[in-house]
Amino acid sequence: MTHELARVSSSVPGMDRDPTLLARRLERLRALDRRLVTAAELPPPARRTAAGADPGARAAHLAAGLGGTVEEGSGGPVVVVERATPLPMTLDGLARLPYPVDMERPLVYLDTETTGLGSAAGTLAFLVGIGRWDGASFCVRQLVLPDHADEPALLAALEAEIPADACLVTYNGRAFDWPLLVARYRLHRRPPPVTAGHLDLLPIARQLWRHRLPDARLASVEAGVAGVRRHGDLPGALIPERYFAWLRTGRAALLADVLAHNREDVVSLGRLLGEMSERLADPERRRSAHPGDVASLARVFRRDGRQDEALACYAEALAAWDEREPAPTRLDRDTLAAEAARLLSRTGRHAEAEAAWRALADRGGSTAVWACIALAKHREHRARDSAGAMEAALRALRIVERRRAVGIPLRAAERDLARRLARLHRRARARRLT
Repeated sequence: MTHELARVSSSVPGMDRDPTLLARRLERLRALDRRLVTAAELPPPARRTAAGADPGARAAHLAAGLGGTVEEGSGGPVVVVERATPLPMTLDGLARLPYPVDMERPLVYLDTETTGLGSAAGTLAFLVGIGRWDGASFCVRQLVLPDHADEPALLAALEAEIPADACLVTYNGRAFDWPLLVARYRLHRRPPPVTAGHLDLLPIARQLWRHRLPDARLASVEAGVAGVRRHGDLPGALIPERYFAWLRTGRAALLADVLAHNREDVVSLGRLLGEMSERLADPERRRSAHPGDVASLARVFRRDGRQDEALACYAEALAAWDEREPAPTRLDRDTLAAEAARLLSRTGRHAEAEAAWRALADRGGSTAVWACIALAKHREHRARDSAGAMEAALRALRIVERRRAVGIPLRAAERDLARRLARLHRRARARRLT
């Protein structure tokens, strides 16, 4: 030991002047090592609780403050709050829409409230709202986490709420809610619940209604589509702090507004599906819908390959557009008419397509240029009417020249017409020579 101290002290500045210093440091290291070993053998620390209450009393206090009950599981307690909202809607029409909704499977509506918007391990869902239909009522069952340590109980309760053959219905749930829950299950080394499908209403809302709404937030969509406006709703940005305040103070009333916000979010999921089923799936009811909504549905049908249904929706939207002035929208009536005409042509309904292009050409504007060009294509290549094709191309050229004169050129149309007219002129000269 003396030789070892001498060797180490010679390599450490100052140790040669005080040979006992290294001995004291080594003794402190040995003591620290003993403390580490002792700490590893200690039992786990007691569960943190507010106001000195045990976990069961804390959960009971929260349940009493929120009007719920406590369900005890192997992973701890979870608070359950149930409410029913009258919502007499039918979902039978969903099967006719171009969305993956299997009405033979149970639909489970789900929304979470979390401790943050991140996806790291520190973010967890402290409230999960689950909605189901019960006749003319929409029932929401909310699972509330009394404390972080009770998360296994909440995850077990959630798993029991989701049948293996169920289809989840969420709003931005594919990108946020469900991946976060799956991560929490994996963090606790347990498999996430098995589901048969997932219908996220956020992309559907953007497809169908964004054309007339300021944004695609759920509150904006439910107000613009279902006419429901929330009063006194807690902003989502304040929700994490409410939960942290509950953990600090034990005041259950802090979470009452959070549960009301979450419940309204879940009910809105059912309400939006009902609006889609009752207003957009039925051709008769579509007449009262916004023409832009029907036109947006036509686009979805078209992308889904259901061309006949897309054409029917285009026709309904354009007819309603001409009958009444629609509410403000970012869609353009003539652009939709051009989409319908192109689809008619692609599906082999060429006579109808030509009539649609003629109607658009007569309306004037930039769309009229492309309508005339489409007429020229049809007459040149399909009808074999070179004179008619020349007439349509020259008509388009006059519109292009007028627009260039006022400083609004259509260069793509100009290039198309330059090639098209040169070819038509060559063919006309060849015919005269023969």
